[in-house]
Amino acid sequence: MRRLAGTWFAKALFIVLILSFGAWGIEDTLRNLGRDTTIARVGSEKIDVEEAQDAARRELQRVQRQLQGRIEINAAIRRAVAGQAVETLVLDRVVRLEGARMGLAAPDDAVRDYIFQIPAFQGPDNRFSRLMFDGFLRNNDLTEARFLALLRADLARQQLAGAVRAGAATPEVLADRLLSWNLQQRTASLVELPFSSAPEPEAPSQAQLERFHENNASRFSTPEYRDVAVATLNAARIMGEVEVSDRDVEDGYAANHARFETPEKRQVFQVVMQDQAAAEAIAERWRADADWAGIEAAAQAAGGLASTLPLSTRAELPLPELAEAVFALAPGTVSAPVQSAFGWHVMKLGQVEAGHTQTLDEVRDQLRQEIASERAADMAFERVGQIEDALAGGATLTEAAQRFSLGFFDGKIDANGRTPEGTEAALPVAAAAKAAALRAIFSAERGAAPRMQEGEWGFMAVELRDIQAPALRPLDTIREQVTAAYLADARRRHQEEVAAALLAATRAGKTLAEAATEAGLTAEELGPFGREAGGANPMPRDLLAPVFELRGTDATMVQRPQSFAVVQLLSIAAPDLAGQAEALTTLRSETTQAIAEDLEAQFQAALRARANVRINPALLDQIAGGE
Repeated sequence: MRRLAGTWFAKALFIVLILSFGAWGIEDTLRNLGRDTTIARVGSEKIDVEEAQDAARRELQRVQRQLQGRIEINAAIRRAVAGQAVETLVLDRVVRLEGARMGLAAPDDAVRDYIFQIPAFQGPDNRFSRLMFDGFLRNNDLTEARFLALLRADLARQQLAGAVRAGAATPEVLADRLLSWNLQQRTASLVELPFSSAPEPEAPSQAQLERFHENNASRFSTPEYRDVAVATLNAARIMGEVEVSDRDVEDGYAANHARFETPEKRQVFQVVMQDQAAAEAIAERWRADADWAGIEAAAQAAGGLASTLPLSTRAELPLPELAEAVFALAPGTVSAPVQSAFGWHVMKLGQVEAGHTQTLDEVRDQLRQEIASERAADMAFERVGQIEDALAGGATLTEAAQRFSLGFFDGKIDANGRTPEGTEAALPVAAAAKAAALRAIFSAERGAAPRMQEGEWGFMAVELRDIQAPALRPLDTIREQVTAAYLADARRRHQEEVAAALLAATRAGKTLAEAATEAGLTAEELGPFGREAGGANPMPRDLLAPVFELRGTDATMVQRPQSFAVVQLLSIAAPDLAGQAEALTTLRSETTQAIAEDLEAQFQAALRARANVRINPALLDQIAGGE
């Protein structure tokens, strides 16, 4: 072997092996060599696959948090989320390019001030902390230069968006019309026909019962059953294996000390004047006369503004210069005038809510539980890898569940979590996660290899062995149920015919009250009432929308869960806007905000249309597929 190792043949063989292992280690790099990894182009700007993948992952996590397991994330949703993430990146590039074309830039002072105001970068003293800032950069894998570049670009984008949104305004006539529509009151006549009040129908014949049974097969069939094996693992299941020492708790308290500090809060009475002399005059008067009502009146008479700021921490105060002055004040004292971009502020300290720091003993149990939960979660992740290896190595889900002490269920189950015997299936998941787990079970594919998937339940693997389709139950086994359903349907149909006759009478020229009297019924007059349901509004919630769609003396018929309702509009009362100044102001503000958002969206759409945007659909599909 030593002689062979010295030959040229052996050396050449070693070189080939080295190159093979090297290529294996950089497989992804070689695979992408010569391949375009640009998922989108905006003019001369490129958006790389890696950036789009990160954006799609963040967007998918946001969607999952919002849905809270109510909807299973399938391929179509992943594709839509990936497309939205790429579109967001495209619009960001479009706006940045326009800002660069217009020469927009964020000055150093603006960038610094913005960073200093970010709460995440502030220490226990509510001032900028270099340690917090550096920690943020490390946690997000950013250099300081990269972060500052991103922030400058974002501030420039905000300048551009702010300029576009500044053109939004709500005309007075529009605000008046909208408020009138919103506060409009109506009076209507209502006849309600409960199904339970219908005459008792005749008992059905055998033929009628058989036909009703067959025509409503979905109501009288067994549910679809899934024959499955389900294995679960979560942190709670292995919490008993975790040990947390007192030293661990002490270290956790030291590392998270800021969490247990409640900062001091201060209430502030302030007056804002437009010049220093007026501010000094107000301050002098305030020190001599502590009456706030008098100071308010004096400020307004001098063209200033008086306001009260609620209890706030240093970080919650709107301007750094105000925060500095407020937290330097002694109780009951009046500050010297402080200048800001809004004018000259004179402040007096009101109520003070002292800060508080929870001691280690107060939070010891809480910290021990949190540390144990984190470690259990880490152990669960490690164990999931071992389970996946076992399944890939040929172990069945039953074998893996036994080997790793997993929660396990084996049997038939319907979409409501019940067995064919009608009992609740003993799924090994928390009650809060059961609905989401059932959706995952019923989205599994038959024959697919089980894999541990993460969700509200922790980790869960599903092996779908068979699907038992719904089957119509024999009539003889559910005769009482079918008979009851037939009679209930007959009552519903009778009331529907009565409601239809009442509606036809109103369309023939009679009032609903007259038609109801002729039919031996009573019409109830309701109103005036507004659009908002609940409270003192006498009109049922589900009838409000149909009633407010009526015109003149029109009538409508609505099927409710347990009745039919016929409603006729009697009158419409327009509101008096004379005393609605505050409501108009609020509405105008909300409408202006909505118009501003529409303007910005239209502006971005116009920029995108002329930016020569090109998206690579194949790479978008790759991102959507999680490749």
